[in-house]
Amino acid sequence: MAALNIRNSYAARHPLRGVLINLMLLLACALLALGLKLPLVSIEKFWFFGNTVSLLSAISQLWQEGEKGLAVLIGSFSLLFPVVKLLLLFYIWNLEDARSPGHRKHLKWLNTYSKWSMLDVFVVALLVVTLKLGMLARAQVEFGLYAFAASVILTMILSAWIGRHTAE
Repeated sequence: MAALNIRNSYAARHPLRGVLINLMLLLACALLALGLKLPLVSIEKFWFFGNTVSLLSAISQLWQEGEKGLAVLIGSFSLLFPVVKLLLLFYIWNLEDARSPGHRKHLKWLNTYSKWSMLDVFVVALLVVTLKLGMLARAQVEFGLYAFAASVILTMILSAWIGRHTAE
């Protein structure tokens, strides 16, 4: 990675935007944490048995039931990738010298990675649709799904904005 030169970062050169974008990055982090921990769906089976499922509990349950490949896949797209993307956005915005040689490389990587951003929401939506199709179960969408989707969408917006404005 390029040497840190905070004075030449985009956030330092544009203080008002710097604060606003950092607040939005923190909001995206908070929404991601809520989306991972809070229930995504509540499932009612046979009108008597109920269960709430969070993204982290679903990944853990898949792992415990021996579905390690699926747990790694969902964990990668729904946990690891969003965290890495938020860290990269923070780094590009706050710590990286916008005139460094590595800056363009990081922006290109961010652009490439952004194309995969909605896959995590798609995986969660597929889970909800699958549960809703069951004849003996009823699924109710919970706040965690909305928080997770809002985090992904906010991160996509920030990624596009940071990519466009720091490339100048």
